[in-house]
Amino acid sequence: MKYLLIPLVFLLCHTALKASKVDTVSTYSPSMRKNIKAVVITPDAIKSSEKLPVLYLLHGYSGNQADWISKVKSVSEYADQYKLIIVCPDGNFSSWYFDSPVDTTFKYETYVSSELVSWIDTHYKTINNKSGRAITGLSMGGHGALFLALKHQDVFGAAGSMSGGVDLRPFPLNWDMAKRLGSYAEFPERWDSHSVINMTHLLTSKTLPLIIDCGTEDFFFPVNVKLHQKLLDNNIPHDFITRKGAHNWEYWSNAISYQVLFFSKFFKTAA
Repeated sequence: MKYLLIPLVFLLCHTALKASKVDTVSTYSPSMRKNIKAVVITPDAIKSSEKLPVLYLLHGYSGNQADWISKVKSVSEYADQYKLIIVCPDGNFSSWYFDSPVDTTFKYETYVSSELVSWIDTHYKTINNKSGRAITGLSMGGHGALFLALKHQDVFGAAGSMSGGVDLRPFPLNWDMAKRLGSYAEFPERWDSHSVINMTHLLTSKTLPLIIDCGTEDFFFPVNVKLHQKLLDNNIPHDFITRKGAHNWEYWSNAISYQVLFFSKFFKTAA
């Protein structure tokens, strides 16, 4: 029996050693003149010359860069499974991932779409064009991912959203949005132009692969259905997933598996 245990122990040790690497890095934002943290997950056992695709994964309102890795343990496994780099930036408590016209200290569109992407491409062996970049996120981050991808289609080749706040206007008093845009009553045009649902004119039938996911018990479900219908009306191909579920980590833990699979297929076809 002891001889049978030797290969088993070796196999278990070997398996334990094969694991993605999780780092918390400090990146500098020239536009905001401050250091911003990001979690970077890299796969195990990659060739020294191998360039990898990157998935940018955004957190929600009141979150930070550690949310995904601390609350969904499988996220680190996806880096190994699909051989990609996963980057989880700190998007601040309530940035909504755009450059605020009210508060010049909030320039998270510039940070994520330009400064962070440049930093990652400089410090890691990446496929440094849009065929090797995708972006998604949950809630505020779902809005942010679509907002950034639609505005910067030269940077991101595919995008997704999980329970995203894709229309800001029905929620004028919620989640510090008025702090970033000014009040809806006073500046309705800002709320219009910063809502993803009003940005579909930037898309054509082949420009940006999209995957949108929202639970039927989610308070953002109605606006996600409206976005889905608008994309259909404009003949914009996209994956739209819905199932029973609310605005919580149980739902997002499930949703991320579909998103990463979608982006993995994109990376393979775009290569």
